[in-house]
Amino acid sequence: MSTESRHIQLMDTTLRDGEQTQGVSFTPVEKVSIAKALLQSLRVDRIEVASARVSQGEKEAVTNINVWAKQEGFAGRVEVLGFVDHTRSVDWIVETGGLVINLLIKGSEKHCRVQLGKTLPQHTEDILQTVNYALEQGLRVNVYLEDWSNGYHDSPDYVYGLMDNLQHSGISHFMLPDTLGVLSPDEVYSSLGDMCGRYPTLEFDFHPHNDYGLATANVMAAVRAGINSIHCTVNCLGERAGNASLAEVAVVLRDKMNMQLSVDESHIVRISAMVENFSGKRVGANAPIVGADVFTQTAGIHADGDHKGGLYKTKLGPERFSRTRSYALGKMSGKASLKKNLEMLELDLSEENQKKVLARIVSLGDSKQTITTDDLPFIIADVLESKNYQHIKLLNCSITSGLNLESTASLRVRVNGQVHIDSGSGNGGFDAFVDAINKVMKLHDYTLPPLADYEVRIPKGGHASALTECVITWDCAGELRKTRAVHSNQVLSGILAALKIINMQLHELGLS
Repeated sequence: MSTESRHIQLMDTTLRDGEQTQGVSFTPVEKVSIAKALLQSLRVDRIEVASARVSQGEKEAVTNINVWAKQEGFAGRVEVLGFVDHTRSVDWIVETGGLVINLLIKGSEKHCRVQLGKTLPQHTEDILQTVNYALEQGLRVNVYLEDWSNGYHDSPDYVYGLMDNLQHSGISHFMLPDTLGVLSPDEVYSSLGDMCGRYPTLEFDFHPHNDYGLATANVMAAVRAGINSIHCTVNCLGERAGNASLAEVAVVLRDKMNMQLSVDESHIVRISAMVENFSGKRVGANAPIVGADVFTQTAGIHADGDHKGGLYKTKLGPERFSRTRSYALGKMSGKASLKKNLEMLELDLSEENQKKVLARIVSLGDSKQTITTDDLPFIIADVLESKNYQHIKLLNCSITSGLNLESTASLRVRVNGQVHIDSGSGNGGFDAFVDAINKVMKLHDYTLPPLADYEVRIPKGGHASALTECVITWDCAGELRKTRAVHSNQVLSGILAALKIINMQLHELGLS
C-alpha cells in the first residue's frame, strides 16, 4: 500500500476502553474534564467516551459531554459503544444527545457460534436491524468486529462473509480490533492490507492492544497497510497490558512515518498527568514521552557531549512537549553535568570549587540515587563553608530509634589518629549521638558546646528522597557559631554538622 504522507485520524478511547483497566472508574466530572482536554487542548479527531446502558452516572457524563461538544463545535466527534440490541443502545445514546454509535458485533465465527449461538446469517440479520434503526434515528454508525484478529486467522471466510453482508448498509467505519493483542507487525500488515485491498471503498480503523508490547509497532504496520484511523488511549490504559499509547503513536507517526496529525503535542504531558491523577494508575518514570525521567541525562559523558555540541540530543526533544531537559547529579556525574545544572540556577563557580562540589556530589551519590537541581545550593553552601580539618573523622555510625523506646547510637571514630568505639542513648537519634561522642571526646579533654538552635530543611518540592540540610547554632562560651551539613539522612546531616564544630574547635585549641 502507499506510504505517502497523509492525514491519520486518532480516536482516543481512554474514557471507554481505558476504563476496562483494573481498578479504573472515572467519575462523571472527571470524564467531562478529560473529554474537554482531549478535544479542545490535545485536539484528537474523535473520542469514545462510554458504553451504552452501563449506569445512570455514565448517562449523566455522556449527556454533559455531548452538550458541551455541541456548544464548542465538536458535535459528531463524541462516540459511544453500543450493542446489537435493536432499539435499547440507540435510544440510550439519542437520549444523551449523542450522534455516533460504535456497534459491537462478532468479528470471529467462534464468538458468533459459542457466545451468541447463532449463524452468520442470523447475526447479520440482528446487526442490520440495529443499524437501520440507528440510521433512522439520525445516528452515524461505526462497527467494531470484536476479536477480528483471531477471526481473520481462524475463519477468514466468516469475516469476508460478514463484510460482504454489511458493506452497503450505511456503516461509516469498520473498526478492526486486535482484541487480545496477539498480532505481530507482519501479521498486521498482511491482514489489514488484505482487508483494504478487498474492500477499497470502505473506511477501516485499527484498534490495537499491547499484550506483546507491540501496539505501537503494529500501528506503524497498519498505517503502511493503508489504515487511516488509529485507536489509542492516554497512558496506555486498557484491559490487561493496555492499548496503544497515544503519546507514542502520535510521535512515531509524525517522526518515523511523516504522517499528518491533528494532535497538539504541547498538551500531551499535561493531559497524561490529568489522566494519571484521575485513574490512580501511575506512569512509569521511563515511559516514552510522558515519563518523569525520559529527558534526563545521567551519564557525565552524555552531558559533556551536549555541552560541547548537542551530541546526545535528538528530534525527540523535550521542548516539543512543554518539558525541559535535565542532567542528573549523582555518582555518574561529570563536570558537564554540574555545569548544566549551575547554568539552570544561574550560578558561577570557579574551577576549583566546581571540583570540590562535584566530589561531594559523587560521594553523596553512593547513598542517594539522584541529586536534584534543588539540592545543589545546599551542597554548594556546605562545601564552600567546609574547612578541610580532619582531627576527628566518623568511621561508622548506627542509630536506632523506636516508638516509646529510648534512642541509641553506636559509633566508631578516629580522633587524631586514635580509633575509639563507644555508644550512647538519648531522646532521639541526635541526642544519643551527642551522648556517645561526648564520652569519646572526654578522653581528649573536649565537650561539645551547648546548642543554641537546630534547623533542618529540605529543598523546595518536598520529595521524601531529598537531601537534608542541617544548620546548628552553637553557644561557644557566649559566642554563637553555626555549622552546616548536608546528607540524605536527616539525623546524619546533624551528626556531620556536629563533627564540623568539633574539628573547628580542636584546630583552634591545638588539641592534636
